[in-house]
Amino acid sequence: MGLTARENFLRNASFEGHEWIPQQVCISGAYWREAREALEEICLRHPVLFPGFQKGKTNFDAGIRKSDQRRVVDAWGCTWYYEIDGLDGQVIAHPLADWKSLDGWKAPQPPVFDEKKRGDLRARKSRGELATCYTEHGFLFLRLGYLRGFDNLLLDMALGEPRLDELVDVIMGFWQRAIGPYVQAGVDLVCAADDLGTQTASMMGPKHFRRYLLPAYSKLFKPARAAGAHVQMHHDGYVMDIIDLIIESGVSIVNPQDLANGIDNIAREVKGRACIQIDIDRQKVLPYGSPADVRELIKEEVMKLGSPAGGLTMIVGIYPPTPLANVEALFSAMEEFRTYWVGR
Repeated sequence: MGLTARENFLRNASFEGHEWIPQQVCISGAYWREAREALEEICLRHPVLFPGFQKGKTNFDAGIRKSDQRRVVDAWGCTWYYEIDGLDGQVIAHPLADWKSLDGWKAPQPPVFDEKKRGDLRARKSRGELATCYTEHGFLFLRLGYLRGFDNLLLDMALGEPRLDELVDVIMGFWQRAIGPYVQAGVDLVCAADDLGTQTASMMGPKHFRRYLLPAYSKLFKPARAAGAHVQMHHDGYVMDIIDLIIESGVSIVNPQDLANGIDNIAREVKGRACIQIDIDRQKVLPYGSPADVRELIKEEVMKLGSPAGGLTMIVGIYPPTPLANVEALFSAMEEFRTYWVGR
């Protein structure tokens, strides 16, 4: 009998052998709005990547915002503006831009972990699916920037602002209360997301990562690892200068972007140390290369980063202006090379 998706993912993440490379395709709302039925037909031709996908079930126009929905205040008091339908927004007003506001500010309460959520975890496992819990995108470093403003945050780190430690503790206390019950309930995977890199360097060097982020991440990640859960972390941009510290914090599945970090660099610095969830290029090859270029990229990543023991997963986001021919080539290549290492 073959492995379930859950068994295959966990064996792969633990370097215990796998039957296929776990793969995830994330199609943006902006791309669905643009490609519509033509994209739907491509998805229907690739049931391996889209099991259960049905014609006519996708709302191509989901995510369209009315004018009064473009400016939104979140639970932390940060004001977001959404310029483009189907894409994320940006924070345009920061409630703690002035430290004087900290005294009257309160963090939100985390969602209650109830018996329904506990039952959902058990049900997913019984169906052979991963039991997963998630932080929001930008759960610590970005949240600090959302609250303080990016320039203010970097100055806080550089100048050793003592109130920054207090704010870090408040945010991490929220996530410990939010994620802790899932870990205690036996979740398989904790997924965290905090963009950490620019195109060419991390947003903070190892010194400030070790000072502010490593202790905070460790408070959340290491108890999850001790309880037997894997920790997967999204961290956009170049992170090779802090990748050792990311792994040290307890992350067992790292998520480097391929071309921003360099495939050979990732192979040298990470392969065998942590499972790699490679983030497939969406800036150069996928939108502007040829279908042959797309296939060669997938082949190169599988051959250089994979192994018979596992240790490689793949994720890709699809956005305008990606040609449909490249999407077809991408899906075909992912299916073609997903079992490359099996039996080798």
